[in-house]
Amino acid sequence: MSIKDAAQAVMKKAVQAAPDGWMPGGTPDPLIRQKHGLIGKPVSRLDGPQKVSGTARFAAEFPMENMVYAALKYSTVAKGRIKELDSAAAEAAPGVVLVMTYRNAPRMKPAPLFMSSDKAAGGDDLPIMQDEEIHWNGQPISLVLAEAQEQADYAKSLIRVTYETEPSVTVFEDAKANAEQGVFQGQPLLLEIGDAEASLAAAPHKVDVVYRTPRHSHNAIELHAATVGWDGDNLRVHDASQGVAHGAWSLAQVFGLEEAQVHVTSPYVGGGFGSKALWQHQILAAAASKVAGRPVRIMLSREGVYRIVGGRTLTEQRVAIGAQADGSFDALIQTGMVAMGRHNNMPEPFILPAMSAYKSGSFKLAVEAAKMDMLANTFMRAPGEAVGTFALESAVDELAESLGMDPIELRIRNEPEKDPTSGVPFSSRHIVEAYKAGAERFGWAARKAKPGTHREGEWLLGMGCATATYPYYRMPGGAARITLTKDGRATVEIAAHEMGMGTATTQTMVTADRLGLGMECVTVNYGDSHFPGVVLAGGSQQTASIGASVIAAHRELITELLKLAGKDSPLAGLDADEVTGRDGYLCKADELGRRESYVSMMARIGRDEITAEATAPPPLEFTHWSMHSHGAMFCEVRVNAVTGETRVTRFLGYFDCGRILNPKTAASQFRGGIIMGLGLALMEETQFDERNGRVMNPSLAEYHVPVQMDVPEIDVIWTDIPDAHAPMGAHGVGEIGITGVGAAVANAIFNATGKRVRDLPITLDKMM
Repeated sequence: MSIKDAAQAVMKKAVQAAPDGWMPGGTPDPLIRQKHGLIGKPVSRLDGPQKVSGTARFAAEFPMENMVYAALKYSTVAKGRIKELDSAAAEAAPGVVLVMTYRNAPRMKPAPLFMSSDKAAGGDDLPIMQDEEIHWNGQPISLVLAEAQEQADYAKSLIRVTYETEPSVTVFEDAKANAEQGVFQGQPLLLEIGDAEASLAAAPHKVDVVYRTPRHSHNAIELHAATVGWDGDNLRVHDASQGVAHGAWSLAQVFGLEEAQVHVTSPYVGGGFGSKALWQHQILAAAASKVAGRPVRIMLSREGVYRIVGGRTLTEQRVAIGAQADGSFDALIQTGMVAMGRHNNMPEPFILPAMSAYKSGSFKLAVEAAKMDMLANTFMRAPGEAVGTFALESAVDELAESLGMDPIELRIRNEPEKDPTSGVPFSSRHIVEAYKAGAERFGWAARKAKPGTHREGEWLLGMGCATATYPYYRMPGGAARITLTKDGRATVEIAAHEMGMGTATTQTMVTADRLGLGMECVTVNYGDSHFPGVVLAGGSQQTASIGASVIAAHRELITELLKLAGKDSPLAGLDADEVTGRDGYLCKADELGRRESYVSMMARIGRDEITAEATAPPPLEFTHWSMHSHGAMFCEVRVNAVTGETRVTRFLGYFDCGRILNPKTAASQFRGGIIMGLGLALMEETQFDERNGRVMNPSLAEYHVPVQMDVPEIDVIWTDIPDAHAPMGAHGVGEIGITGVGAAVANAIFNATGKRVRDLPITLDKMM
């Protein structure tokens, strides 16, 4: 069974379980077309003043009385066991409160992540500091607590360890011999339609090449951190988290507690991109706090992030396309291998874009995972799509070159009318319009068709394009609570997350528009595991998931309000679907003069406040529609003919992501994704020592990311066409910006120089 077949089966069950009256694909949300409200207006971030003034508290800034500071010591071998561990000098060092090792750590169960008892998709299923076994180079082997951070850091350097090593697999080529079928989100990464290999062999035109992408490490500005403390058997955690509810549940499993005994908050997160989940540092800090009887603050060093927080795994991808003379695809093949830790399950699902991007007579898509003795890999911005589009879109460009066809024309000729692998209609797809309008805006007509022919002095100029794509997700588990007070103000509580994408601002806008209140009358509280909902900030799905929850809670609130207002209200006899909020009033939707203010209604009821809580209906959209965000990416580069230096001089992203709720934050998200894509294309690479499984460049001095001089003028525009089948008409925008960028840069470099680079990053040595 393919991934999409399995997804369809799951959604059919959800349809059967859906509440009466919920009609998937039914009447669109009226706010989608609303023009008078806040939605669609550029609104500044509500949390901006706190962040720029330094009053916003991040995970490592919460004070706790009698707090101590933690430092971790990491293993230096890939596999084996601790033979000797001498901590006497560290224990005697100034200020040291505790040296915790496997000898004195409390008994803990392995951590199940993402609300699952199965192997963790992003972390690992290993016991944490429970025995002398070593499973990867960088595994924490001891934790030091001291009165000051400097004392803890010094004391850990005094710990002496010797190891008894065991044979390990740290060479990718060796691991490939025992590769397994990749499984992502519970489904095999395998899809075959027709005989693609035979169709490829018979096609008059074809490309068949291999592309490689390296490991990538997470480098969020805020280092991974937590401040934890115990109150009896209750655990309090101030975390940097993309999943407060998930973290609370998982920590409860580790320590044998009820979920209500663990309280996780995360009001501000300084970047996550998939990495701010539950890793060993939070668990070890909680364990050490229990042993020492004092609150603990732990903040990983930049090196520490590289040692124990996973990143994107390497990929080796074969892409083969067979086509007719007119460019129509007969066969589309994308297969290959990724590296993966032995104790987790996160194969990079690079085939996902190929499942919906182009029509083809046949498909063969597969990912295999080679198990290695290494740190567990995890989600990283657009997992699968970021690197999968590099290979796929580079191959499409290579085919266009061999056909003598414009790359945009080739893409348009293979534009599918419906999802090419599931047969389901697209809910919304305007990529052709984006390509045509984007090409005109970018000046694509000035591109030289023959590579290496546009030159200005020492510099060769070129243009490239690529398709960006990322699925629309809306995960189950969303819930929200809305409280309306007698003075006409509203508070929303939801276990959502703010890690720089404007969650609080956008949801304040959505709630204000629904209720017909000014933004100053609405407060959105989030980042607290005691609030309703089990929502993960990932997969560009949080806005849709919590938006659906707010819609459900709002309906419950208005239903209750109308019921309590009674027969004397001007709105008597109406139900929630017949009214709308406007200027502090609840109005009959088609007769705005028939209205009553919230203040008046609350006075009539005689209550100080009314609270309503609701869970969003199951995400049934996928049963009827294939749902994706799309983009047309355009890049211009200059390559020095003498030195090989590459400069990206212009970039344009034209996005089709449904309704844009807040253009100001959306533009920032798009640009941020593109900048991260420039790093993927030209510089980012985690250097992995295959002799011993150790990351060799664990700092921003050696792991290069784009800085100001690397980033050109970036133009971002969007269709702003609502998707009537999505809550609020909107798709996610957080991840699509990075997709397609690597290929657009590589294709522009080929157009400038005639040199095709198939291994990322495109560094100077590859241009020689």
